[in-house]
Amino acid sequence: MSDDLMRRATAEFFGTFWLTFGGCGAAVLSAAFPGLGIGFLGVAFAFGFTVLTMAYAVGHISGGHFNPAVTLGLWSAGRCANHHVVPYIIAQVVGAIIAAGVLYAIASGKPGWIPEGFASNGYGDLSPGKYGLVACVATEVLATFFFLFIIIGTTSKGAAVGFAGIPIGLTLVLIHLISIPVTNTSVNPARSTGPALFAGEPYVMQLWLFWLAPIAGAILAGIVARWLYEPADIVDTVIVEKRAVA
Repeated sequence: MSDDLMRRATAEFFGTFWLTFGGCGAAVLSAAFPGLGIGFLGVAFAFGFTVLTMAYAVGHISGGHFNPAVTLGLWSAGRCANHHVVPYIIAQVVGAIIAAGVLYAIASGKPGWIPEGFASNGYGDLSPGKYGLVACVATEVLATFFFLFIIIGTTSKGAAVGFAGIPIGLTLVLIHLISIPVTNTSVNPARSTGPALFAGEPYVMQLWLFWLAPIAGAILAGIVARWLYEPADIVDTVIVEKRAVA
């Protein structure tokens, strides 16, 4: 692996670690804290803040994907090089799993703590609102479609340079406000995989949906974007532009 690709994969690892630890950590540790819980609104903003902060921290290195669906969606739009796809996805999944392990170690330090769903995603009986399979598939496909649509649009030619991280982070907040009751919000197969491995077999058995539906929505958005937006001069979508060198 080249030094450039190693740097990119490392950036994706840290970005996805922070997204999983920060977003799921808010859900596991803070959402229902007696008298001071942050609830759905706080969790939604936590996920948005993780993407916003890491987009500016490492977005200029890797493009700031932090999500296998984003990587595949940008690839389908012609905005991600072929040789970046597999290393990015591996780094994202590993980052999410390690983040979930660290979060589990912290959360289990409280006497009598029970993991319950451990911020995992699910449908049917494992859905926070007990929503059925069709509703959960539709929610994840549609939410991820618009997430990618906004990512591509805000990083396309003519968009304000250097500000894409803000609407992207706010979009993730909005997505969580809509879909936490339905699926506990995935739109990110890596984020779904990490907590599920610690939540137990029932959640692991439902992981297929939280890989298939977000990827389908993302690739569809990429295909639409190829037609709608002017073709990019460079392959990679960069969330935050590199600072110009004098």
